[in-house]
Amino acid sequence: MKQVYVVGAVIFAGDNEVLCALRGKNMSQEGLWEFPGGKIEQGETPEQALVREIKEELGCTIKVHDRVEVTDYEYPALQVNLQTYRAEIVEGTPIPKEHEELRWMKVEQLMELSWAPADLPAVRKIMEN
Repeated sequence: MKQVYVVGAVIFAGDNEVLCALRGKNMSQEGLWEFPGGKIEQGETPEQALVREIKEELGCTIKVHDRVEVTDYEYPALQVNLQTYRAEIVEGTPIPKEHEELRWMKVEQLMELSWAPADLPAVRKIMEN
């Protein structure tokens, strides 16, 4: 089974809100929410990959903080290792270049969204803390 290493940014802002991204029509898991991010390229640290991916996907610059969660999730054709990190925007405003929609959600309301399975452990961890 193919193994993919990915990173996700749990971007906090303002009044305990987190940026959530809706997967679009051209993506697997269409219609499910996730933390924005993407694949770690060869030679990159997870933090470097996250900064690059957020620049590409959302058009803004982030500062990466501590790791939130590491999740191994097995999809039918893919084994995903997802590392999520707390992050903050240091430059720019997020624009959904690849996602259907971006939404700022209060932490206590995160479970109102339908999350991609690999992102759920990080959602639960954020809500506990």
